[in-house]
Amino acid sequence: MPPEEDGHRVVCHLDDLLVARGMSLTELADRVGVTVVNLSVLKNNRARAIRFSTLTALCEALDCQPGDVFSVRRS
Repeated sequence: MPPEEDGHRVVCHLDDLLVARGMSLTELADRVGVTVVNLSVLKNNRARAIRFSTLTALCEALDCQPGDVFSVRRS
């Protein structure tokens, strides 16, 4: 289900961040301590929520800010 059909317009940019850093999803999962499956759900915009601790770990592993990971699609 596309994000807009799910009641939100938040878009995850993990794919772009991983490419820019030459990192695989598996490597990120190892660094963050989250399963590849859970990161895949997030990456494919199917997640319904994220813990601040996970977001913090993602930002530390990717050397970025929360706004680099997520944006809100305009309606």
